Amino acid sequence: MTREHHSCCTPSGAPAAIAVPPPAVPPTPGPAVGKRSTRGQVRLPGGEFAMGDAFGEGYPADGETPVHAVRLQPFHIDETAVTNAQFATFVKATGYVTDAERYGSSAVFHLVVAAPSADILGTAAGTPWWINVRGAHWRRPEGAGSDITGRQNHPVVHVSWNDATAYAQWAGKRLPTEAEWEYAARGGLAGRRYAWGDELTPDGRWRCNIWQGRFPRTNTAEDGYVTTAPVKAYRPNGFGLWNTAGNVWEWCSDWFSPAYYAQSPAEDPRGPDTGAARVLRGGSYLCHDSYCNRYRVAARSSNTPDSSSGNLGFRCANDASGR
Repeated sequence: MTREHHSCCTPSGAPAAIAVPPPAVPPTPGPAVGKRSTRGQVRLPGGEFAMGDAFGEGYPADGETPVHAVRLQPFHIDETAVTNAQFATFVKATGYVTDAERYGSSAVFHLVVAAPSADILGTAAGTPWWINVRGAHWRRPEGAGSDITGRQNHPVVHVSWNDATAYAQWAGKRLPTEAEWEYAARGGLAGRRYAWGDELTPDGRWRCNIWQGRFPRTNTAEDGYVTTAPVKAYRPNGFGLWNTAGNVWEWCSDWFSPAYYAQSPAEDPRGPDTGAARVLRGGSYLCHDSYCNRYRVAARSSNTPDSSSGNLGFRCANDASGR
């Protein structure tokens, strides 16, 4: 089925789309490169797999086709998305200031804003359920009236591609390529719709953290969560990776192009040489079949490298060797 394209459930180009003023704080210098580490990572064997949407369910503008054979070298990838606790350790060690903190605001979903009216700065063009909230960032994900108490093992959010890259560099890791991410997310299942098979709720059980109800006004939270879930909620896939569908979008290293699959090299593709946006994978707690059907394992999205919102996170990867 070819579906009508809808804009992603992250506000595209958040700083520009929500008219955020120029950052008051200059960019934080990149942290020193950490010693290579595979802590918390799974080593995957690599090999050949079929990358892309085999069901014709993707949005044409996302460029999920053609399905094409990709061969990868062995690599490591984090079992989970990076948590609030892990990101806090990074910030404490380096003094890093995220893009959301520099801009002074970030995008928060309208149903969970916890901030005084004076902190409401506007909405995202075309996606009015995203509210630009002054003071929203990774420590205060819903605004000034929120914090991450009790969410240390939830994925860090309001992190841009720039922030994710800085963390990975400090941790002795890197961001996964898009091809590595899809191979890992499939968990060894060839040509399936989801990381666990073709049914969304096998045996009537939710296997990922996505929206239930009528988007964007009513979330029944049948899966147990309104926003983020712990990084080890649900079940791991066949490779032992957790939450590769839903919960938070995850940044990949690649520049995004909807035409890339038609020209992608077969060996270890790394995306276009240039671009305006970076690849996002996996969907988030806001995805729903009626609006953003991007929790499928082949689904793609993108955003500008300095964008942040309450459902953007990441996990890290590494080469199999120390090269």
